[in-house]
Amino acid sequence: MSERNELFGHRLLKKGLITLNDIIEARLLQKKENSKIGQLAIDKGWLSNEDRERILVLQEEAMEKFGEIAVKHGYLTSAQLDVLLKEQSDSYIFFGEALVKNGALSEEVLITNLIEFNMLRRLNGER
Repeated sequence: MSERNELFGHRLLKKGLITLNDIIEARLLQKKENSKIGQLAIDKGWLSNEDRERILVLQEEAMEKFGEIAVKHGYLTSAQLDVLLKEQSDSYIFFGEALVKNGALSEEVLITNLIEFNMLRRLNGER
């Protein structure tokens, strides 16, 4: 992987700040804590499990976002999707936050390295 396209976790790993297991544990925490739109809609009673599965099949074929497909096919309204997206973003845990929560990095080390990582990305013309 070129340095230009390097992921933040890989950079921390190369610097010896975290281990591969730290990356895995952080990703598992994200997977556990970061709710999917479909599950949030089921929790609210707006979708059934079957509805979610149908939307996921459509998503595989359309290569569109889950919420866009759900609205397009009448499973959810735009207003419901807005509520779900807001709820999802309010509780989202970023990778760096997961590393801190798991004790792999201090918040100070995270911030210092995020600043450095983002500066390098800007210098390399990435967004």
